[in-house]
Amino acid sequence: MTDRGVIVEAAAGDARDAALSTITLGFASDPFMRWLWPDGETYLKAMQSFIPAYGGKAFGEGTAIATTGCHAAALWLPPGVEADDEAMEEIILGTIDPGIGEAMGAVMEEAEHYHPDEPIWYLTMIAADPAHINRGLGGALMRHMLERIDAAGETAYLESSNPKNISLYQRHGFEIVAEISHGGSPVLTPMIRRGR
Repeated sequence: MTDRGVIVEAAAGDARDAALSTITLGFASDPFMRWLWPDGETYLKAMQSFIPAYGGKAFGEGTAIATTGCHAAALWLPPGVEADDEAMEEIILGTIDPGIGEAMGAVMEEAEHYHPDEPIWYLTMIAADPAHINRGLGGALMRHMLERIDAAGETAYLESSNPKNISLYQRHGFEIVAEISHGGSPVLTPMIRRGR
């Protein structure tokens, strides 16, 4: 599908690894992720397991999408498909500095409180390669899936780990539900977009 000159398609087959690399690059300066893993080597190793646990099921559902050249990618979990919370918790608690373990546990617990019980489309991760930001790629990815979600009158949800991205989500109809921070953690912002 073409969106204002940007082609968006399923990240399938060979594009899977490229999408995972793009997301890893895109989150390399994310405040929350780098609070978890401030050391570059630890960050890169942890993300190899974390991304598939968090949003990897999108590849099997056909809801992992990317722009041409995989310069930007997004992982959406459709209603009824859940992240592997147990694996994520194991990865996080097994790789972070134990000094932030209690704060991270509190963040995870509060985030779970705000996660809707109703069926939702869950945007687990969206990112652009830093060499390709400010080209409208994130907006194209959002519009691509939101058209499908709106056609079904369904609800979308995400948790923003970077305040710089809040305005992008708001432009696409997401509303802030809460701001979560514990023990000096960066803010995690749950956001929801009700069916249209």
